Amino acid sequence: MTDPRTGEWRSADRAKTAAVIMLVWAAALWAIEAVDFASGHALDAYGIVARDPDSLGGILAAPFLHFGFGHVASNTVPLLVFGFVAALGGIRRFLAVCALIAVADGIGVWLISPSDTITAGASGLVFGLFGYLVVRGFVERRLLGVAVGLTIAAVWGGSILVGLSPADATVSWQGHLVGLVAGVVAAFVFRPARRSPALAP
Repeated sequence: MTDPRTGEWRSADRAKTAAVIMLVWAAALWAIEAVDFASGHALDAYGIVARDPDSLGGILAAPFLHFGFGHVASNTVPLLVFGFVAALGGIRRFLAVCALIAVADGIGVWLISPSDTITAGASGLVFGLFGYLVVRGFVERRLLGVAVGLTIAAVWGGSILVGLSPADATVSWQGHLVGLVAGVVAAFVFRPARRSPALAP
């Protein structure tokens, strides 16, 4: 519901909506992976194949596909947390941020991943939301946002650094890096416009 005086969503209603969106999102990822498992992992082929024009559709599909339940599990908790916190700043802005990160990450993966590799998973979006949340408070000059960003960096920063390492050939560090950069860019692109002070008549 919106506040009839301001036209803005009430905090409690926004939190409930954010929670529902992320729970449905996570459930959808698990349901898709269940279908993939039942089909003998036939959906894996719809990921992003580097520089293959026929796989450009994978840019949109890849964030919803995973290589097994362990892969989904590793992304579920950070996606739920980062997505919920990001959505508290506005549902429409959150969805726009996710769209920018997913598309930019997909294009980046398509361009710079090793040839003949298939990339899929929500980790690019996870890294993007991490970057978005860490810098958002500084970009918007809001103390609470800075505190939230620093807390997230303290809790998940180590895992993020590991995910950026090219040491593990089975992990798309390229997707993680591009997603992280896209998230930082999104913080600038979607920062709220500053309201001009009202002038007395």
